[in-house]
Amino acid sequence: MATTTGSTIRELLGMINRNSSGMAVIVDASQRPVRTVTDGDIRRAILAGAALDIPIGDLPEYFPSQNAVTVELGMSDKDMLALMHERCVQQLPVLDEEGRLTAVVTMQDLVPEAASTLGAVVMAGGFGTRLRPLTSDVPKPMLPIGDRPLLERIVSQLRDSGIREVSLTTHYLPEIIESHFGDGSQFGVNINYVNEETPLGTAGALRLLSSPTYPLLVINGDILTNVDFRRMKEFHEEHDADLTLAVRPHETQIPYGVVETDGALLTSLVEKPTVTHFVNAGIYLLGEHAFDHIGVDGRLDMTQLVDALLADGKRVATFPLTEYWIDIGHISDYEQAQTDFANGVIAL
Repeated sequence: MATTTGSTIRELLGMINRNSSGMAVIVDASQRPVRTVTDGDIRRAILAGAALDIPIGDLPEYFPSQNAVTVELGMSDKDMLALMHERCVQQLPVLDEEGRLTAVVTMQDLVPEAASTLGAVVMAGGFGTRLRPLTSDVPKPMLPIGDRPLLERIVSQLRDSGIREVSLTTHYLPEIIESHFGDGSQFGVNINYVNEETPLGTAGALRLLSSPTYPLLVINGDILTNVDFRRMKEFHEEHDADLTLAVRPHETQIPYGVVETDGALLTSLVEKPTVTHFVNAGIYLLGEHAFDHIGVDGRLDMTQLVDALLADGKRVATFPLTEYWIDIGHISDYEQAQTDFANGVIAL
């Protein structure tokens, strides 16, 4: 969990993903903290344009350097918890008498139930038309990735992120999904089935659920990713968002020289540039107030819900994914996911 300023952002993010604290501590040669960097810090830097291969020392260019909030060895759990709330942090580096890093204490260490205050909905009702004939007699989320259905891998990932309450929205061949998962106990979760007699859209189906008392993760049933949803929840709370949308960078190469002008005069000519945009990754985290905008009837997609929140002045955050991610919408995507799993690119 400790590193020096010589590491790259990519290496730092890998370190954070491997530990359970959601942060890394930058230390000097004597193991004394210089600053802390959280998963959220890195994702904000990416949104600001930071490349993953720049050194950690360049991070202040994207967000101001800040001193680490630390505690001394021996501080009581009660005082550490009070400090976390006061300073709005989820983690505290613990220092010995010489000011050297000895451990990191997280909010989840002090309040274990905090990890479970997140529910999830998996949208598993689609017909999978673009994947036929593979989906002629099986729902798309039940297609195997390796030796297990895609949906089972999603449910296992939710469980490993501390989520215990999972709803599955179904429509096409729901009996196959229900027969496989039952009540969810075999998979370490409690599963509730929400069958859409008529498809209601990616947001409209939420009307069939009881209004949650905690943030609700909504993920499309054809998404395969390595992201830790606890990090997304922390990011959502740090930004006091009403809805957080996971996004992915997508590069498009323009096959022509792009011309910029000032009136009739040429100012630049760039041959076949590559343009990077963030695109919707099909994963959403909804706060309580987002449910005030889903209405009572009719089809409603998540993009429409986002538009309604923005029109009402609500806070919508974007959470950039750096982890493995693939949307299995076409047979070529499915074949790629199978290859990636076989080669160990994704380990779910």
